[in-house]
Amino acid sequence: MEPPFLYDLAVIGGGVNGAAIARDAAGRGLSVLLLERGDLAQGTSSASTKLIHGGLRYLEHREFSLVREALREREVLWRIAPHIVWPMRFVLPLVNDGRPAWMLRAGLWLYDHIGGREALPPATRVDLTGEMGLRERIRSGFEYSDCWVDDARLVVLLARDAADRGAEVVTRCEVTRLAREGSGWRIETGGPNGGEPFRAAMVVNAAGPQVGGVLDRAHEAKPRLLRRVRGSHIVVPRLHDDPRALFLQLPDGRICFAIPYEHRFTLIGTTDSEEGADADPPRASDAEIAYLCDAAARYFRYAPTPADVVWSYAGVRLLADDGSGKPEAATRGYQFDLDRGPDAHSAPLLTVLGGKITTHRTLAEAALERLGIEANAGWTATAPLPGGDFKPDGLDEADNVLPIEQEIAAIVRNLPPGTAHRLARAYGTEALRFARADMGRDLGHGLSEAELDHLVTREWAMTAQDVLWRRSKLGLRFDRLQADELAERLGALA
Repeated sequence: MEPPFLYDLAVIGGGVNGAAIARDAAGRGLSVLLLERGDLAQGTSSASTKLIHGGLRYLEHREFSLVREALREREVLWRIAPHIVWPMRFVLPLVNDGRPAWMLRAGLWLYDHIGGREALPPATRVDLTGEMGLRERIRSGFEYSDCWVDDARLVVLLARDAADRGAEVVTRCEVTRLAREGSGWRIETGGPNGGEPFRAAMVVNAAGPQVGGVLDRAHEAKPRLLRRVRGSHIVVPRLHDDPRALFLQLPDGRICFAIPYEHRFTLIGTTDSEEGADADPPRASDAEIAYLCDAAARYFRYAPTPADVVWSYAGVRLLADDGSGKPEAATRGYQFDLDRGPDAHSAPLLTVLGGKITTHRTLAEAALERLGIEANAGWTATAPLPGGDFKPDGLDEADNVLPIEQEIAAIVRNLPPGTAHRLARAYGTEALRFARADMGRDLGHGLSEAELDHLVTREWAMTAQDVLWRRSKLGLRFDRLQADELAERLGALA
């Protein structure tokens, strides 16, 4: 007798694509298993530039359908997660060695009109004389709209919503072997939370840069040439007090962003390099750090040096090889490879290639459609993520979370400065789950025992890295002693 399949669908990979597919499938009534070898968003999905954007530069590569799809998603994601997604204005300075003004004006007009923009304000010409800490030679430019996202928290909330809808989410559980068994899959696992094999009728391989390894364990051929591209970022002390971000054109034709980050810092990135992309975990190289500092120096009066970098990180994007010469020109669109097995009764294996954070929701819909799952399609466009069940009143993220911030401050005694705002922005209305008069001991910079308990019991946090760098960015403020004490505490809770 054929063994019973405990799950309709198993998703391998706890990044943004895997979590989005698990959420969508669970919301359609499927029994779902989500497996992640490390922590949620531990890889590429927490190493992005943290933007929900159409990708203005992709217009140069004529990826109009990708840009249109991504632009349509900006306001969808803002509506369903207004605590972790919010509008941001981007300034594109005019420089002598950059694209001409007519080209930028035309591109921004197209950017404003092909994606269904509604609430976000349109592009406009701006005077930059003496603005944003820019060099004196930079006097004018353009300003346009996109959105910012807390990328790692997005992944956690997708997984949380999937679990709330019935999915089983297992982290620290590495797939060691995949095998077709009857008309389904047997999934063997290892790691701290591995053990008994799982069984599922269908499998989605959404392991990002590790999709090839998953296919090796299933003894399946890799679908096509895959391209691994590393993107690196640096964080430096705040370069200007303006809330707008900068879109920087560089002499080699590349671009990067300089984005206000965590109130006291500026995030600069990204690079595109195929060298060292096989490292696990990937790291920003000295050459990339110097490159990003040089990029900032071309624009800012007070430019950072490598010695000013307080944090650097890198992620690897797995892209389908479309024959592009330069890595920055390779498509960021997503593709699927569907292996239906040797006969009509075999269990399907769907491999996800490429994609970007902005299009995670539509990628999930398309993945389920490829598997023949059509019931209740589109529900994720209107259902809020946990904590996002409030309507933003305007374009300012501080104003939008202010009512939640005030409610937290009214409940909790003696909050450190800025903590109510951080909690409202990170958790939205979910913060009211654990807010109480006495939040317990302050473990550093406003991280309380009550918040830590929420992260452990509701958000799968197990280590200090999970808490300080993925569930929050308090790692920028914690000193070594505080981080060690947190690690010891989490070890005691395990």
